[in-house]
Amino acid sequence: MKLSGEVRSTHNEDGAVVLDIRHDRIYGLNFVGSRILELLKQNYEEPKIAEEISRQFGVGLDTAAADVREFLGSLEKHRLIERRDTALKT
Repeated sequence: MKLSGEVRSTHNEDGAVVLDIRHDRIYGLNFVGSRILELLKQNYEEPKIAEEISRQFGVGLDTAAADVREFLGSLEKHRLIERRDTALKT
């Protein structure tokens, strides 16, 4: 998965603000969501993101994996991220 080309974000110690310029929407992310988005921008795959979240925030890997999966699903639903194979076809 990768960040959609129509998305801009800014991050700080409180989280992130994400702007969807295609749909004129703004989203606020907490610090964990911001970190997941940063890792995604660094081309981390979902399992590696879960490992990093587990390590950084001291939660079990199963919990981190479920939370990351749910969060990425929400980002995809709102068209803020897209699957890499889909991106290659366009």
